[in-house]
Amino acid sequence: MSFNAFLFQALNGLSAASGLFFVAAGLSLIFGVTRIVNIAHGSLYMIGTYIAYSIATKVGGAVGFWGGIVLTALLVALIGAAIEILLLRRIYKAPELFQLLATFALVLVINDATLWIWGPEDLLGPRAPGLTGSIEVLGRRLPTYDIFLIFVGPFVLWMLHLALAKTRFGRLMRAATQDREMVGALGVNQAMLFTGVFALGALLAGLGGALQIAREPATLATDLIVIGDAFVVVVVGGMGSISGAYLAAVIIAEVKALCIGLGVVNFGGFTVNFSKLTLVAEFLVMAAVLIARPYGLLGREQVAVRSVAEPEEPLRPATAATKIAGLILLVVLVCLPLIAKNSPYTLVLGIDVLIAVLFATSLHFIMGPGGMHSFGHAAYFGLGAYGAALLVKWFAAPMGLALAAAPVLALFGALLFGWFAVRLSGVYLAMLTLAFAQIVWAAVFQWETLTGGSNGVLGVWPSAPFDSRGAFYFLTLALAVLGVFLLRKFLFAPFGYAMRAGRDSPLRAEAIGLDVKRVHWLAFAIAGAVCGIAGGLFAFAKGSISPETIGVSRSIDGLVMVLLGGIQTLTGPIVGASVYAVLQDFMMRSTEYWRALLGGIILLLVLAFPSGIVGGFVKLISRRKTTSKAAS
Repeated sequence: MSFNAFLFQALNGLSAASGLFFVAAGLSLIFGVTRIVNIAHGSLYMIGTYIAYSIATKVGGAVGFWGGIVLTALLVALIGAAIEILLLRRIYKAPELFQLLATFALVLVINDATLWIWGPEDLLGPRAPGLTGSIEVLGRRLPTYDIFLIFVGPFVLWMLHLALAKTRFGRLMRAATQDREMVGALGVNQAMLFTGVFALGALLAGLGGALQIAREPATLATDLIVIGDAFVVVVVGGMGSISGAYLAAVIIAEVKALCIGLGVVNFGGFTVNFSKLTLVAEFLVMAAVLIARPYGLLGREQVAVRSVAEPEEPLRPATAATKIAGLILLVVLVCLPLIAKNSPYTLVLGIDVLIAVLFATSLHFIMGPGGMHSFGHAAYFGLGAYGAALLVKWFAAPMGLALAAAPVLALFGALLFGWFAVRLSGVYLAMLTLAFAQIVWAAVFQWETLTGGSNGVLGVWPSAPFDSRGAFYFLTLALAVLGVFLLRKFLFAPFGYAMRAGRDSPLRAEAIGLDVKRVHWLAFAIAGAVCGIAGGLFAFAKGSISPETIGVSRSIDGLVMVLLGGIQTLTGPIVGASVYAVLQDFMMRSTEYWRALLGGIILLLVLAFPSGIVGGFVKLISRRKTTSKAAS
């Protein structure tokens, strides 16, 4: 690529950076003050694109387009304020990860609401009045609207800097980022502050979406794509740093533009298609930055922020009543083929639930007792699934060998990724796990000669003696019970106590001789291996696999399962996975708008049980015992 072509692609990257910066800046502000990992922020951006499209096409002309952008930003700000007042304000005292669950439910509701209002078709807005032409730059034509976007980003950055540095509201925001409780003790109305911050963040997301309508169509897939990019920008730039967010947005946009500009390059007979790297470029950048600089380019090491959630209860061995209930459940599961002999689909659903339970319990192993929040657990699920499927496809391996290889391949992946991940903590650790998962996804998606690319691997069916549905169900049940049993044994062995010590007080744990990073690294490996078993079973249960097996949505599903049941309990992931899998299956078969219905049910459960279903029942029983003792 010539030098002029390189500069032209760099200019293109700067225009794309503005949109990334708007949504990332709003996300950073919301997280810094409220400590909410707002997955629904991408949905606010998506709503901005649709509202701006409607105003621009209904009104028309310069007033409709430019006035629509301003009006869209204000309307999305009002929507954000309503979300904070009606929902999030009710769960601020819940554990922070349960607030993530609530915002995920909002993603489902907003996506189906958008589908209902605007339909499934992509909608491309009109060209920007007054900026419809192009100018020649370095021998190529560059749209004047893109030049406009290049200057909008720095202008908004400057305005935010002034607001944070010169206004009382900005100073309160910076103070709340450091210590929310102290801000409240000084007489500041925290509720109004949180609402204002959420509205400001939503306004920036809506503005970013509205400005993109002249360049890109409004589409229902925007929400998760944008939130993934926004998280990357925030983490690469440094949590809480608005300048860092802009710098990261520019770097990531430029890397993508460079990949597109390079295209296919031949290095002495070895051909590299750089354009395909655009699928994973930002995650490669994030992984490199976090490994070299764990707190982002302009971020600072985070001071521990006091949580307003209730203290976490210690894990305890199962009571006699719990063991009896578990035994009864096991008997029911063993008898399920007989109970449901007239309903073959019941066994299919049972297999799906058991695989989900194995997936969720392996994730809970590192998230709950280990305190390591993973947003990319689907990587190990996918490694197990693809490992088993490819052994069958390319080497005609027997089913037993393929299933045995699944946890081994996932184990190696977890050892490799975990070695880097355990050196980080909090959101940075979570985002690095997401980066690794996306790198695995991109490799699977693009390595067509081995994995089949987007078509996946077909014809992976169970072989004798597990080629009947009933036999495969019993195999899945046996492996799920074995996996859950082994994880529980690890938790109440010295290794499990070392994990929890490293989670609760790493400095004290190291002072008494524990190698905390090594313990957490081994925990990552154990969880990855068990998750690989679930992936291998999934491949044979479905008969085929595709890149969606490793997608972000599967990692989010795992998070939802763990949080829905209760991260502070051992039975929580089992209950959460079962409830979520059954609800999702029922909703998908019941209505076209199953996402909204599922999201609404999750919201109700979050509001009713802010510590999870099992955690809520445990607290209810504990309160009743306390009340009865006090009465007696």
